[in-house]
Amino acid sequence: MAQNIYDNPNFFAGYSQLPRQVHGLDGAPEWPAIRAMLPALTGKRVADLGCGFGWASRWMRAQGAVSVLGLDLSQNMIARAKADTSDPAIEYQIADLETLELPEATFDVVYSALTFHYVKDFRRLTRMIHKTLVPGGDLVFTAEHPIFMSAAHPDWIIDKDGRKTWPVNGYSLEGERRTDWFAKGVLKFHRTIGTTLNTLIDAGFQLRRVEEFAPTREQIEQLPELAEELERPMMLLVSARKIETR
Repeated sequence: MAQNIYDNPNFFAGYSQLPRQVHGLDGAPEWPAIRAMLPALTGKRVADLGCGFGWASRWMRAQGAVSVLGLDLSQNMIARAKADTSDPAIEYQIADLETLELPEATFDVVYSALTFHYVKDFRRLTRMIHKTLVPGGDLVFTAEHPIFMSAAHPDWIIDKDGRKTWPVNGYSLEGERRTDWFAKGVLKFHRTIGTTLNTLIDAGFQLRRVEEFAPTREQIEQLPELAEELERPMMLLVSARKIETR
Protein backbone atom coordinates (compact mmCIF):
# COMPACT_ATOMS: atom_id res chain seq x y z
CA MET A 1 0.00 0.00 0.00
CA ALA A 2 1.23 3.49 -0.79
CA GLN A 3 2.17 5.85 2.03
CA ASN A 4 -0.95 7.81 3.01
CA ILE A 5 0.80 10.99 4.11
CA TYR A 6 -2.20 13.18 3.30
CA ASP A 7 -4.13 11.79 6.25
CA ASN A 8 -1.33 12.82 8.60
CA PRO A 9 -2.93 15.74 10.53
CA ASN A 10 0.17 17.96 10.41
CA PHE A 11 0.74 17.31 6.72
CA PHE A 12 -2.89 17.86 5.79
CA ALA A 13 -3.09 21.11 7.75
CA GLY A 14 -0.03 22.52 5.99
CA TYR A 15 -0.96 21.18 2.58
CA SER A 16 -4.45 22.68 2.80
CA GLN A 17 -2.92 26.17 3.05
CA LEU A 18 -1.02 25.96 -0.25
CA PRO A 19 -2.27 28.50 -2.81
CA ARG A 20 -3.29 25.71 -5.17
CA GLN A 21 -5.55 24.28 -2.47
CA VAL A 22 -6.96 27.60 -1.32
CA HIS A 23 -7.54 29.06 -4.81
CA GLY A 24 -7.90 25.84 -6.78
CA LEU A 25 -6.65 25.59 -10.34
CA ASP A 26 -6.12 29.36 -10.48
CA GLY A 27 -3.55 28.94 -7.70
CA ALA A 28 -1.47 26.46 -9.73
CA PRO A 29 0.99 28.30 -12.03
CA GLU A 30 1.34 25.25 -14.27
CA TRP A 31 -2.41 24.98 -14.91
CA PRO A 32 -2.48 26.97 -18.20
CA ALA A 33 0.20 24.66 -19.60
CA ILE A 34 -1.70 21.56 -18.46
CA ARG A 35 -4.98 22.88 -19.83
CA ALA A 36 -3.37 23.33 -23.25
CA MET A 37 -2.36 19.64 -23.25
CA LEU A 38 -5.83 18.30 -22.49
CA PRO A 39 -8.07 17.06 -25.30
CA ALA A 40 -11.59 18.37 -25.84
CA LEU A 41 -13.67 16.98 -22.97
CA THR A 42 -17.23 17.22 -24.29
CA GLY A 43 -18.91 13.85 -23.93
CA LYS A 44 -15.80 12.22 -22.47
CA ARG A 45 -15.59 9.82 -19.52
CA VAL A 46 -12.73 10.90 -17.27
CA ALA A 47 -10.76 9.27 -14.45
CA ASP A 48 -8.92 11.71 -12.17
CA LEU A 49 -6.18 9.78 -10.34
CA GLY A 50 -5.12 11.49 -7.13
CA CYS A 51 -8.07 13.87 -7.37
CA GLY A 52 -7.37 15.65 -4.08
CA PHE A 53 -10.05 18.22 -3.29
CA GLY A 54 -11.70 17.65 -6.67
CA TRP A 55 -10.74 20.93 -8.34
CA ALA A 56 -9.86 19.31 -11.68
CA SER A 57 -12.77 16.87 -11.54
CA ARG A 58 -15.25 19.72 -11.24
CA TRP A 59 -13.50 21.73 -13.96
CA MET A 60 -13.65 18.79 -16.36
CA ARG A 61 -17.38 18.43 -15.84
CA ALA A 62 -17.76 22.15 -16.53
CA GLN A 63 -15.92 21.58 -19.82
CA GLY A 64 -18.48 18.99 -20.92
CA ALA A 65 -17.18 15.66 -19.58
CA VAL A 66 -20.16 13.32 -19.28
CA SER A 67 -18.77 11.69 -16.12
CA VAL A 68 -15.76 11.96 -13.84
CA LEU A 69 -14.42 9.36 -11.41
CA GLY A 70 -12.13 10.95 -8.82
CA LEU A 71 -9.83 8.58 -6.95
CA ASP A 72 -7.55 9.34 -4.01
CA LEU A 73 -5.91 7.34 -1.24
CA SER A 74 -6.64 10.00 1.37
CA GLN A 75 -9.90 9.92 3.32
CA ASN A 76 -9.36 13.61 4.10
CA MET A 77 -9.10 14.46 0.42
CA ILE A 78 -12.15 12.45 -0.58
CA ALA A 79 -14.23 13.86 2.27
CA ARG A 80 -13.37 17.42 1.23
CA ALA A 81 -14.01 16.67 -2.46
CA LYS A 82 -17.44 15.24 -1.68
CA ALA A 83 -18.30 18.18 0.56
CA ASP A 84 -17.38 20.64 -2.21
CA THR A 85 -19.19 18.81 -5.01
CA SER A 86 -22.92 18.63 -5.71
CA ASP A 87 -22.82 17.00 -9.14
CA PRO A 88 -24.15 13.44 -9.48
CA ALA A 89 -22.00 12.92 -12.58
CA ILE A 90 -18.85 13.18 -10.41
CA GLU A 91 -18.10 10.17 -8.23
CA TYR A 92 -15.32 10.07 -5.64
CA GLN A 93 -13.76 6.91 -4.24
CA ILE A 94 -10.84 6.03 -1.97
CA ALA A 95 -8.29 4.01 -3.94
CA ASP A 96 -4.62 3.02 -3.82
CA LEU A 97 -2.89 3.55 -7.17
CA GLU A 98 -0.41 0.80 -6.30
CA THR A 99 -3.19 -1.80 -6.57
CA LEU A 100 -5.92 0.02 -8.50
CA GLU A 101 -7.65 -1.88 -11.28
CA LEU A 102 -10.18 -0.16 -13.54
CA PRO A 103 -12.41 -1.90 -16.09
CA GLU A 104 -11.10 -2.34 -19.62
CA ALA A 105 -11.91 0.31 -22.25
CA THR A 106 -13.99 2.40 -19.83
CA PHE A 107 -12.45 5.89 -19.97
CA ASP A 108 -11.69 8.37 -22.73
CA VAL A 109 -9.31 10.45 -20.61
CA VAL A 110 -7.15 9.65 -17.60
CA TYR A 111 -5.74 12.66 -15.79
CA SER A 112 -3.43 12.95 -12.80
CA ALA A 113 -1.75 15.91 -11.13
CA LEU A 114 1.35 15.57 -8.94
CA THR A 115 0.56 12.02 -7.86
CA PHE A 116 2.60 9.54 -9.91
CA HIS A 117 5.84 10.30 -8.04
CA TYR A 118 4.24 8.63 -5.00
CA VAL A 119 3.74 5.39 -6.95
CA LYS A 120 6.43 2.72 -6.66
CA ASP A 121 5.34 0.44 -9.53
CA PHE A 122 4.90 2.93 -12.35
CA ARG A 123 5.12 0.17 -14.97
CA ARG A 124 2.09 -1.65 -13.55
CA LEU A 125 0.15 1.61 -13.27
CA THR A 126 0.79 2.68 -16.87
CA ARG A 127 -0.26 -0.70 -18.22
CA MET A 128 -3.45 -0.59 -16.16
CA ILE A 129 -4.21 2.93 -17.46
CA HIS A 130 -3.57 1.77 -21.02
CA LYS A 131 -6.03 -1.07 -20.54
CA THR A 132 -8.79 1.11 -19.09
CA LEU A 133 -8.56 3.72 -21.86
CA VAL A 134 -10.53 3.30 -25.08
CA PRO A 135 -8.46 3.18 -28.30
CA GLY A 136 -7.35 6.74 -29.00
CA GLY A 137 -7.87 7.69 -25.35
CA ASP A 138 -5.63 10.24 -23.69
CA LEU A 139 -3.41 10.22 -20.60
CA VAL A 140 -2.34 13.63 -19.30
CA PHE A 141 -0.37 13.88 -16.09
CA THR A 142 2.05 15.96 -14.09
CA ALA A 143 4.68 14.73 -11.66
CA GLU A 144 7.61 16.16 -9.79
CA HIS A 145 10.47 16.58 -12.24
CA PRO A 146 13.29 14.03 -11.79
CA ILE A 147 15.79 16.89 -11.50
CA PHE A 148 13.73 18.36 -8.68
CA MET A 149 13.45 15.16 -6.67
CA SER A 150 16.63 13.18 -7.37
CA ALA A 151 18.88 14.75 -4.71
CA ALA A 152 19.19 13.22 -1.27
CA HIS A 153 18.62 16.65 0.28
CA PRO A 154 16.60 18.71 -2.20
CA ASP A 155 16.95 22.35 -1.22
CA TRP A 156 18.49 25.49 -2.61
CA ILE A 157 22.25 26.06 -2.38
CA ILE A 158 23.33 29.69 -2.39
CA ASP A 159 26.57 30.29 -4.27
CA LYS A 160 29.14 33.02 -3.55
CA ASP A 161 27.29 35.43 -5.84
CA GLY A 162 24.06 34.85 -3.98
CA ARG A 163 22.49 32.89 -6.82
CA LYS A 164 20.32 29.91 -5.99
CA THR A 165 21.43 26.54 -7.35
CA TRP A 166 19.44 23.32 -7.10
CA PRO A 167 21.46 20.19 -6.27
CA VAL A 168 21.30 17.16 -8.56
CA ASN A 169 22.88 13.98 -7.29
CA GLY A 170 22.10 10.30 -7.53
CA TYR A 171 20.13 11.04 -10.67
CA SER A 172 20.66 7.59 -12.22
CA LEU A 173 20.02 5.83 -8.90
CA GLU A 174 16.28 5.35 -9.15
CA GLY A 175 14.08 4.45 -6.21
CA GLU A 176 12.97 5.81 -2.86
CA ARG A 177 13.44 9.40 -1.80
CA ARG A 178 12.33 10.69 1.58
CA THR A 179 11.91 14.37 2.32
CA ASP A 180 10.56 16.48 5.14
CA TRP A 181 7.65 18.50 3.74
CA PHE A 182 4.92 19.41 6.25
CA ALA A 183 5.78 16.07 7.89
CA LYS A 184 8.86 13.89 8.41
CA GLY A 185 9.79 11.21 5.92
CA VAL A 186 7.45 11.85 2.99
CA LEU A 187 8.06 8.92 0.62
CA LYS A 188 8.43 9.47 -3.11
CA PHE A 189 9.93 7.43 -5.96
CA HIS A 190 12.52 8.92 -8.29
CA ARG A 191 12.65 7.86 -11.94
CA THR A 192 14.70 9.44 -14.69
CA ILE A 193 12.98 11.19 -17.58
CA GLY A 194 14.11 8.34 -19.82
CA THR A 195 12.54 5.71 -17.59
CA THR A 196 9.32 7.68 -17.30
CA LEU A 197 8.86 8.20 -21.02
CA ASN A 198 10.06 4.75 -22.09
CA THR A 199 7.70 3.10 -19.60
CA LEU A 200 4.82 4.89 -21.32
CA ILE A 201 6.07 3.86 -24.76
CA ASP A 202 6.50 0.24 -23.65
CA ALA A 203 2.93 0.24 -22.31
CA GLY A 204 1.63 1.15 -25.77
CA PHE A 205 1.33 4.92 -25.53
CA GLN A 206 2.28 7.42 -28.17
CA LEU A 207 3.86 10.52 -26.67
CA ARG A 208 2.12 13.69 -27.81
CA ARG A 209 3.77 16.42 -25.79
CA VAL A 210 6.30 16.74 -22.95
CA GLU A 211 6.81 19.98 -21.05
CA GLU A 212 9.23 20.93 -18.28
CA PHE A 213 7.22 23.63 -16.58
CA ALA A 214 8.64 27.12 -16.23
CA PRO A 215 6.60 30.23 -15.39
CA THR A 216 5.91 32.83 -18.06
CA ARG A 217 7.15 36.41 -17.89
CA GLU A 218 3.61 37.55 -17.15
CA GLN A 219 3.30 35.10 -14.25
CA ILE A 220 6.57 36.32 -12.76
CA GLU A 221 5.43 39.92 -13.05
CA GLN A 222 2.33 39.01 -11.05
CA LEU A 223 4.18 36.77 -8.57
CA PRO A 224 7.91 37.68 -8.45
CA GLU A 225 8.68 34.70 -6.19
CA LEU A 226 8.06 32.45 -9.19
CA ALA A 227 11.32 33.67 -10.74
CA GLU A 228 13.27 30.99 -8.86
CA GLU A 229 11.37 28.35 -10.85
CA LEU A 230 13.50 29.35 -13.84
CA GLU A 231 16.57 27.89 -12.11
CA ARG A 232 15.40 24.31 -12.44
CA PRO A 233 12.28 22.44 -13.60
CA MET A 234 10.02 21.46 -10.72
CA MET A 235 7.35 19.64 -12.73
CA LEU A 236 7.19 17.31 -15.68
CA LEU A 237 4.02 17.53 -17.81
CA VAL A 238 3.19 14.68 -20.20
CA SER A 239 0.45 14.03 -22.73
CA ALA A 240 0.21 10.55 -24.29
CA ARG A 241 -2.37 8.71 -26.35
CA LYS A 242 -3.36 5.05 -26.52
CA ILE A 243 -2.56 4.04 -30.06
CA GLU A 244 -5.63 3.00 -32.00
CA THR A 245 -5.44 -0.52 -33.41
CA ARG A 246 -6.84 -1.38 -36.81
